[in-house]
Amino acid sequence: MNRTPRLYALVEELRAAAPRSLTVAALAARFEVSTRTVQRDLQALMEAGVPVRTTTGRGGGWSIDPAMTLPPIRFTAEEAAALVAALAAADASAPYAGAVRTASQKIAASMTGPASTAAQHLATRIVALPTPAVASVRTAVEQALTDSTVLRLSYVDAAGQQSDRAVEPAGLLTADGKWYLIAWCRTRQAGRGFRLDRITAAAPTGEQARPRHLADLLLGSAAAGAGQPTALASLIPRRDDRDYSPSA
Repeated sequence: MNRTPRLYALVEELRAAAPRSLTVAALAARFEVSTRTVQRDLQALMEAGVPVRTTTGRGGGWSIDPAMTLPPIRFTAEEAAALVAALAAADASAPYAGAVRTASQKIAASMTGPASTAAQHLATRIVALPTPAVASVRTAVEQALTDSTVLRLSYVDAAGQQSDRAVEPAGLLTADGKWYLIAWCRTRQAGRGFRLDRITAAAPTGEQARPRHLADLLLGSAAAGAGQPTALASLIPRRDDRDYSPSA
């Protein structure tokens, strides 16, 4: 077994044993490799962000948190090619580009057979022109959205005028290959869209923002007809699920 399928199989072996730990010797015997090879594989998994951990002492060994990993996913060659195209579109200026990069590494490590071949073949046939990206801006926007905190930013509008704003993020909008932060602008006292590549500086303040509904801020704007991307439909809870709350 070559390394990529072995890494994938190693994760599944640890998942199957969870919450028990497995020793390096047991894993080496299972995959018919040396203990040194298993140690290198486990280190590679850790560096890739897979939640494997080791415990020392009697009964110690290596384990994985099954709640932090996905079960096996079998991609068809067509699905693998679609993933490659989608990942290629997520350039460095897009929100959560760093997380996309690490996720793509994990997906690539899980692919075997025709799916892996199709993904590798298509990947060599896609190129992209670089776009200006300020990593600190992207990180600040991601943090403010995740933590629901007020964001202070410097923004250059379409006319080249720069202004400083304090905004309360509501969500993200994508159109024509551009990303926009949709937020309540405290300066204008209205909902506004800020193109990410026109934000020259951004910093979360730590102040908790008032909850804002994305659809409310888009009302009356050119983006009033925006809808959820169909590719995200399976990730969005049904209304019944969102409204459900356990009884006390």
